Amino acid sequence: NPNSSSSYSKEIVRGSTLPVGPGSVQGWHFQNEVNPRVHLCLTLPCFLSLCRLALAMMIFVNYGGGKYWFFKHQSWNGLTVADLVFPWFVFIMGTSTALSLSSMLRRGCSKGQVLLKILWRTFLLFLMGVMVVNPNYCLGPLSWENLRIPGVLQRLACTYLVVAGLDLLFAKPTPGSTSTEAPYAALRDLLPYWPQWLFMVVLEAVWLCLTFLLNVPGCPRGYLGAGGIGDHGKYPNCTGGAAGYIDRLLLGEKHIYQHPSCNMLYMTTVPFDPEGILGTINSVILAFLGLQAGKILLFYKDQHRQIMLRFCVWSVIMGVISAVLTRCSTEEGVIPVNKNLWSISYVTTLSSFAFVLLLVIFCLVDVKRVWSGAPFFFLGMNSILVYVGHEIFENYFPFKWKMRDTQSHSEHLAQNLLATSLWVIISYVLYRKRIFWKI
Repeated sequence: NPNSSSSYSKEIVRGSTLPVGPGSVQGWHFQNEVNPRVHLCLTLPCFLSLCRLALAMMIFVNYGGGKYWFFKHQSWNGLTVADLVFPWFVFIMGTSTALSLSSMLRRGCSKGQVLLKILWRTFLLFLMGVMVVNPNYCLGPLSWENLRIPGVLQRLACTYLVVAGLDLLFAKPTPGSTSTEAPYAALRDLLPYWPQWLFMVVLEAVWLCLTFLLNVPGCPRGYLGAGGIGDHGKYPNCTGGAAGYIDRLLLGEKHIYQHPSCNMLYMTTVPFDPEGILGTINSVILAFLGLQAGKILLFYKDQHRQIMLRFCVWSVIMGVISAVLTRCSTEEGVIPVNKNLWSISYVTTLSSFAFVLLLVIFCLVDVKRVWSGAPFFFLGMNSILVYVGHEIFENYFPFKWKMRDTQSHSEHLAQNLLATSLWVIISYVLYRKRIFWKI
C-alpha cells in the first residue's frame, strides 16, 4: 500500500530507486502527487541532487575543509566557499516547501492538518538545535547559563515556519492553468502569489529600517562593520551594528555565539551570532526565493525550456540587484555581501548562484540525464540525521584523530574527506536497511 505510513513504494526515477509514499526530501516531508511518475520524474532528480550536494559540502566545510582558507568563513565582508553552503540549504528548504505543501493539498489534507505538521516540525527542529546541536551541549542539555539560543537548525525552524505558513495561507490545491494562451501566461507563476510577495517586501523594509535607522548606543546609525580594531578602532563594541545589538539586548550576551569569524582578524570584544534574530528576516527572503523555484517546477513541470528560461531570468535579476547594492566590490558598496549579517546583498548574490546551480543540475540530471546524483544520493534520504550526527560526533574517532603535523593541509584534507565519506557510507547503509529518519 503506497499510501501507508509504514511502507514505502519504489518509483524508478532517472535510473535511481527513490522511496516515495510518506518520504523525506532533504529532511522535509514529501508525498506522492496524484500522478507521481509525471511529477517526480521531473522535479525530484534535479531537486534531490542539489540537496545531496549541499549537504556533502556542509559536512566537509564543518569538518575543516582541509584547513584551506577558502573553506573557512569570511571574517566579515566578502565570500568564500564555506559561505555558500548554508544559504543554499535555506534556498533548498524553500523549494522543498513548495513541492511538499502542493503534494499534501493534492492528496486531500486540510489546511489545519498541514498547519499542525508545520508547527510540529518547527518545534522539533528548534528543539534539536538548542538541546542537541549546540556548542555548549557538553555542559549538559539544561545548562541555561551558557546555552546558545540561535543556531543553524533554529534558523531553519523559524524560516520554515514563516515561509511554509505564508504559503499555506494562500495555497491552492493545484497550480493554475499552464496554457500558453492564458492571460499573463508569462507571469502565471508569480501573479497568484502577489500577497506573499507583498509580505516579503514589507519584511525587507523592516530589516532595512532596523539596520539603518535603529539607534545603537555608542555606534553610528546604520553601522555595518565588524567593530574591534576595524574602522581604525573607533567603534570597538559595535560588532554587527543593529544586528548584534538586538541579539545582545533580547537574548543576552551569554546566549549567543561567543567566537564569531571576525574575532581573530578584528580582535572584537563582544559576542556576535551569525544566526541571530535580524538576519533571520533575510533568511526568510532567501527561502521564499527558493519557494519561487519550486513554483516554477510545479507550474512548468513538463516544459524544460520554460523552467530553464525562468531560472536564468531569476539568476540575472538577483545578480543585477547584487551588483547595484555592492557596486561590484567587497567593501565599497551601499550594502556589502556579508554572511555574518546575512545582508540583503548576500541573499541576492547567493540566490543568483543557487538559480544557476539548480539550472545546471536540472540540465545534467533531468534534461540530458547524464548524472543520477551519485554518490551523494543517499545523504538526501536522511539529511537531518546526518546533520545532527556529524555535529555530535565531530570530535570522535573515526571522524577525527590526532595528526602528526597539525599544519599539514594534506593530513587535514584526508581526515575531512574521510569523515565526509563515512557519512555517505552511513547514509547508504541506512538506505539499504530502509531506515529513514524524518520529522
